[in-house]
Amino acid sequence: QLQLVESGGGLVQPGGSLRLSCAASGFSLDDYSIGWFRQAPGKEREGVSCISSSSRRTNYADSVKGRFTISRDNGKVYLQMNSLKPEDTAVYYCATGPFTYRIWCHLSNEYTNWGQGTQVTVSS
Repeated sequence: QLQLVESGGGLVQPGGSLRLSCAASGFSLDDYSIGWFRQAPGKEREGVSCISSSSRRTNYADSVKGRFTISRDNGKVYLQMNSLKPEDTAVYYCATGPFTYRIWCHLSNEYTNWGQGTQVTVSS
């Protein structure tokens, strides 16, 4: 079974940047639609961004548009996060989307193969 691993989290000051990575040991993620999600303490999990498998079209939550960028390279998926705010603090997860998301992805509850998450803390 595909096992995703997130990395790149950490502590950053407001206005700073981080780049998260999503990878699968022994597998390329090029054939999968990938979504990034986050969950802050006491809050429900929310979709952040996704990228489709075939068309590489992307989708973003309104709260991160213009600040976050999702991309693919060398079989991995990245989430570049700029202009970070304290409200971006959360555990960030990546997961694979259904085959139907190969052209257009959606930030839905249809994702599987969740990673263990990486903590992002934005604080001064």
